Amino acid sequence: MQLTSLTALALVVPTNALIRFSCSQLVVDRIDPLVNPGMVPSPHLHQIIGGNSLNATMDPAKDMPGESTCTTCQFTEDTSNYWTAVLFFRARNGTFKRVPIMPNVGFDGAEGGMTVYYMQNGLSDYQQRSKVTAFKPGFRMLVGDAMARTAEQANKYKQVSYTCLQDILTRFPETKNLPNKKCPAGIMANVRFPTCWDGKNLDTADHMSHMSYPVSGSFDSQGPCPDTHPVPVPQLMYETIWDTRQFNDPNEWPEDGSQPFVWSMGDQTGYGSHGDYLFGWKSDALQRTMDTPCYVTCPTLTTQSIANQNKCKIDRTVQEDIDSWLPAIPGSPQITK
Repeated sequence: MQLTSLTALALVVPTNALIRFSCSQLVVDRIDPLVNPGMVPSPHLHQIIGGNSLNATMDPAKDMPGESTCTTCQFTEDTSNYWTAVLFFRARNGTFKRVPIMPNVGFDGAEGGMTVYYMQNGLSDYQQRSKVTAFKPGFRMLVGDAMARTAEQANKYKQVSYTCLQDILTRFPETKNLPNKKCPAGIMANVRFPTCWDGKNLDTADHMSHMSYPVSGSFDSQGPCPDTHPVPVPQLMYETIWDTRQFNDPNEWPEDGSQPFVWSMGDQTGYGSHGDYLFGWKSDALQRTMDTPCYVTCPTLTTQSIANQNKCKIDRTVQEDIDSWLPAIPGSPQITK
């Protein structure tokens, strides 16, 4: 279903909360406060959005709403941090160029960043009637495996995928690997997180074990949570549109016919896509929103302009060239196909 149809129906059909909002770029930096807290530089580059209290460590006891003076997200109550790896183009001569990010539908003018969703039911379910428990202060999680290089490894993580955009409204089909053909309107990277929480742990050593997928079916089909993880939480979803249009010259693509895009951890397959999340909503704003009928614009939340969210920036912790044509990706990861 096209996004325009989803938007139109959601505006006329009564719903509980499905929120979709833009978050501009906060920083592109080689830090990873979740997997490698305090390591500067971290092994690979990330593009990060959200509150400006971000640092390389992010102690779980940190008061993110209290310490943030701005957020790159449209809803000012959200000072969470969200991040993914960074996509690079590898030219035929072996040099690399960071791929820019373009705004999603409805968010013209947003500088980089992602579109974020919190959903009670699947994206195409306009009723959104399931009761969910919002994440708690100190909660954090990870989905995907940066080291995955096969479909079997990637399939452990449901709904981490790509869409080869024919135009800005394309949403299907989705693939687990990076598209192996030129995408006229860019590549959308989709990251959806598990939706069943153990109800006890705000984090675990692997940043995943406190979360689970439904025991049968899927989040979209309203499959039940397992007894080990009985608490339904909102499905968190990221959409990042990588503007690959400037790299569609066939004379710059590999002569062997393979696709030329590489993640910042050296993954050319696309199977290593992953997303990180540190919860940082103010007070009970997310729970109140999940309990309130709203779509996009919610009475429980304060919406700032895209111009204001673009103003929220922090300096990079690691000072290195990330914008030129580069002989290697920052951190010099091994490129694997």
